Amino acid sequence: MPSFDLVCKLDEMELQNAINLTEKIVSGRFDFKGSEAKAEWKQKENTIEIRAEDETKVKAVLEILRTNMLKRGIGLKGMEESEISATGMKMKKMTIKLSSSIDKDNQKAISKVIKDSGFKGKAQYMDEKYRLESKSIDELQTVFRLLKESKEVKIDLQMENMKR
Repeated sequence: MPSFDLVCKLDEMELQNAINLTEKIVSGRFDFKGSEAKAEWKQKENTIEIRAEDETKVKAVLEILRTNMLKRGIGLKGMEESEISATGMKMKKMTIKLSSSIDKDNQKAISKVIKDSGFKGKAQYMDEKYRLESKSIDELQTVFRLLKESKEVKIDLQMENMKR
């Protein structure tokens, strides 16, 4: 019986590459000359911290980072951005929390989308992943597409361990 697992994983290497490319672009842009603007990934907290002299530069670095993340295939759905706040020494910062697992709220949202879709198969949650089984591969792919496009699911989902 065809099946696959739904997971929420963060490709750390691609994220590091996107942040490094953002740093390179920021250091070469004319509007950032003499600026101390930077994006830093804090791996233990699973957050990205953006620092700059003013709000417009923080927003510009954020846009560059988003563009680079999309180019690297990292979804933007699982990003929780904080408000821009002052850090002292005339600097502003924004913290972006990245989700890398399926929490309870998203678990409920996934279950609701699967039920509403009329999925004729088996869906079960086990160890931070959903296993979906059906007689038809087309039906599995339809449910996966619905989950990716759903506004209720606030994380970026990937398909893993596909069996035909």
